[in-house]
Amino acid sequence: MKKLPLHFKILIGLILGVIWAFLSSSMGWNEFTINWIDPFGTIFIRLLKFIAVPLVLFSIISGVAGLSDVSRLGRLGGKTLLAYMITTVMAVTVGLTMVNVFKPGSYMDEEQRIKNRLSYEIWLQDNDMGLSQDGQSFLSDPQYEKYLSAAQKGRELTDEERQELEDKMSSAEAQKSASPLQFVVDMVPENIIFSISNNQLMLQVIFFAIFFGICIVLIPKDKSEPVVGFIQGLNSIFLKMVELVMKAAPFFVFALLAGIVAKMADTPGEVIELFLGLGSYALTLIGGLLFVVFVLYPLILKIFVPKLTYKELFKNLSPAQFLAFSTSSSAATLPVTMECVEDNMGVPKTISSFVLPIGATINMDGTSLHQAVAVIFMAQLHMVDLTIGQQLIIVLTASLASIGAAAVPSAGLIMMIIVLQSVGLNPAWVAIIFPIDRPLDMLRTVVNVTGDATVSTLIAKSEGELNKYS
Repeated sequence: MKKLPLHFKILIGLILGVIWAFLSSSMGWNEFTINWIDPFGTIFIRLLKFIAVPLVLFSIISGVAGLSDVSRLGRLGGKTLLAYMITTVMAVTVGLTMVNVFKPGSYMDEEQRIKNRLSYEIWLQDNDMGLSQDGQSFLSDPQYEKYLSAAQKGRELTDEERQELEDKMSSAEAQKSASPLQFVVDMVPENIIFSISNNQLMLQVIFFAIFFGICIVLIPKDKSEPVVGFIQGLNSIFLKMVELVMKAAPFFVFALLAGIVAKMADTPGEVIELFLGLGSYALTLIGGLLFVVFVLYPLILKIFVPKLTYKELFKNLSPAQFLAFSTSSSAATLPVTMECVEDNMGVPKTISSFVLPIGATINMDGTSLHQAVAVIFMAQLHMVDLTIGQQLIIVLTASLASIGAAAVPSAGLIMMIIVLQSVGLNPAWVAIIFPIDRPLDMLRTVVNVTGDATVSTLIAKSEGELNKYS
């Protein structure tokens, strides 16, 4: 009997996890699910994360040390950064197109939108920013006066939402006030041991690994060989860890999804209501993300790698995509992404070990697309028309803000605060999309991981090393 492929097993785990969560909420078993099933999902993410950093470290060192020509490293780096920036801008453009065509924010009740607009004008005045461009004519219309008192009251946040919002706004303010070259400064570690112990400092680990690998190449071979052999041995051990963890992945994914859905609401009806309340936004965002995964990336690959068929592409990448969906973390998925790209796509280790870790840190196509859709959706909710110039600012800010963004769940909310502020909108609006951010974050991560795999394949093809599809 033919063995069931891993991606099918993970898909079954995903489906069973969601079914169990809806069943447990119907039967009143949510407490049992959260206490006794969800912890296994947390264990799964922790296992992948503790493997990810040392795997990145040793893979990059091993890959760079294997380059006889150091100048090739500079060529690879330039191609990689350019490709990632181009795909990010393309993804944001898709998001802008979707949200301007379908206008999801205009589907809300007209009276509620007027209240939202009035609350925005009040926020501008409270922050000494004056009225918006057409604010005076908006407020002088008599029909809006009856909504003014309701708008002044604003939306009451829960204590948990308020604390989360304050934390994210503090992080965004620190990132916004930093110097233009701060992300370059942040790439250089002060203490490599500390950097290795923190998943959010992946760029520092990458910098150290590249620098270490270059130095290995530059010293005499008789002195470097023992070090290279030791590092390659460690790398093989961590790859074996990935293999063993992935054997239990279907069960872990079941536990992870069951816990996520169980935490969203106490009844199936509440889960559905969360999506219906922001349905137009969710559908627009999902449509944009699916377009990038199933149309944009395959089209790019078909142009440059014509022998790679559509079916083969998704068969090759599906284990990483399903895992990205269940973990919502590019960093946690990285070990599996590397395995899929090397074993299934035929990308050599010297390229995948360099391109993919960088992508997991700075290439956030799905997250950047999300910024465009969410920011303009919230502007539409508040009857604020953003100009073409402001939308171009969103493209630029979302693309640049993705550099160095933590490859962890919901890091995009911090980026969104920066984008909102860049066009003069209220950063507190991120609270509007809090309820359904996590499930949408899962799909955004699939886009991020697929984008990383696409770029690594293109780089290998440009170097003449994609032997499987040459």
